[in-house]
Amino acid sequence: MKDALRRLETLARELDPGSADRTALTGRAVGFADDFLDSLVDRGTYRPATGHPDPEVFRPQEERSSVEEALSLFEHHVLETGINPASGGHFGYIPGGGVYPSALGDYLADVTNSYSGVVFASPGAAAMERSLVRWMADLVGLPDGAGGDLTSGGSIANLAAIVTAREACGIRARDVEKSVVYLSGQTHHCVDKALRLAGLGECVVRRVPMDAGWRMDPAALDRQAAADRAAGLRPWLVVASAGTTDVGAVDPLDAIAGVAAEHRLWNHVDAAYGGFFLLTEGGRRRLAGIERADTVVLDPHKGLFLPFGTGAILARDERQLAAAHYYTASYMQDAREAGGMFSPADLGPELTRPFRGLRLWMPLKLFGVAPFRAALEEKLLLARYFRERLSDMPGFETGPAPDLSVVTFRCRSDPGDAEALDRRLLRAVHEDGRYFISSTRLDGCFTLRFACLHLRSHRAEVDGLLDLLVKERGRLGSG
Repeated sequence: MKDALRRLETLARELDPGSADRTALTGRAVGFADDFLDSLVDRGTYRPATGHPDPEVFRPQEERSSVEEALSLFEHHVLETGINPASGGHFGYIPGGGVYPSALGDYLADVTNSYSGVVFASPGAAAMERSLVRWMADLVGLPDGAGGDLTSGGSIANLAAIVTAREACGIRARDVEKSVVYLSGQTHHCVDKALRLAGLGECVVRRVPMDAGWRMDPAALDRQAAADRAAGLRPWLVVASAGTTDVGAVDPLDAIAGVAAEHRLWNHVDAAYGGFFLLTEGGRRRLAGIERADTVVLDPHKGLFLPFGTGAILARDERQLAAAHYYTASYMQDAREAGGMFSPADLGPELTRPFRGLRLWMPLKLFGVAPFRAALEEKLLLARYFRERLSDMPGFETGPAPDLSVVTFRCRSDPGDAEALDRRLLRAVHEDGRYFISSTRLDGCFTLRFACLHLRSHRAEVDGLLDLLVKERGRLGSG
């Protein structure tokens, strides 16, 4: 047995390299990352794939490989096709960008393997995350009793919010078919998914009419809730959007909060995209009323430019989050007895979770808040700049003035040719590769989107995209 243990230990110790090997590995990885960042302009933003990658190239093998081979596979089979999310030419979807010190935070969190989910395991890590949640709650304007959790993104955060609303309002299985949820046609699809996952797929869902700017109409919400109650239904939940994905619209949050109070609706605000514009003066005006919400979702990997994988759920009353997500386990009794405040695992669906706080805290600590505020103000201005310039150019028509940093537009053409022309323009931009825009449908019409929320997107990138659009629109002619 001792011989077997010695043999196994020798091989197992390869998993824990010494200082010299660590230095070599880290040097190659950092050098690769530096080369990647230094070559962003040459790499472009989008490169269509000619076929599906072969999963076999990634299959683990018994024998070891060199770091050079591993990085080469990563370069050629991951980075060479698709969207380059690190590029400032990324104007599709809601880009974030991956601010560099977040990677250092992730590196340190992973090397130390600090576990922030339970206070007992790492009081300091849990305190850091609690402090960051409190900072976000203050930004939103929630009271002292508010709390929350860092999640993997807006989808899980919205799920946690809906589960909290379900429990706080006492919605039981027998109540579901008569419980009414109020959404708009612009509500993010993850809310529908969250309702199903939370066992609420059979709720009555009302799509409240919107105004010309794609914002929920509070008067229509009021009328619908009154009619539903009169019909013997139970108005329960309204989900307002602080920055819709399609068009960047911000619902009239204060007016919706008033209707929610009148009809005793749980008032949830999905601010995954738009929430951090609260750091700006214009954003605070646009998002007025968000402080009246019962729950709010924010995504630091959007408005704070973090790498993918960081969202947040905030609740006006932290105790309601805890009541919805409590758990018991005998093997956790030591952690429970050493309590005194809620742990992150008490406030969300995850027990096993990464130490997300360090990737958020590190850039805020190193840069301060001021550059983030400036970047967000810049994106608001760039969206207005893009729309104003495109509106003055022949052959284009633009959608409503942006609430935040998304602009919709189309080619001006004969109605019968409109979608085909827009599709050809979109394909031409993608084939060029320097910039990436996306499309959606509004009232059934194919529509192009410019979404500006990347830390590396500045006026030069916007001007470059505008020049490309004008050039390709001219080449396409009338279609």
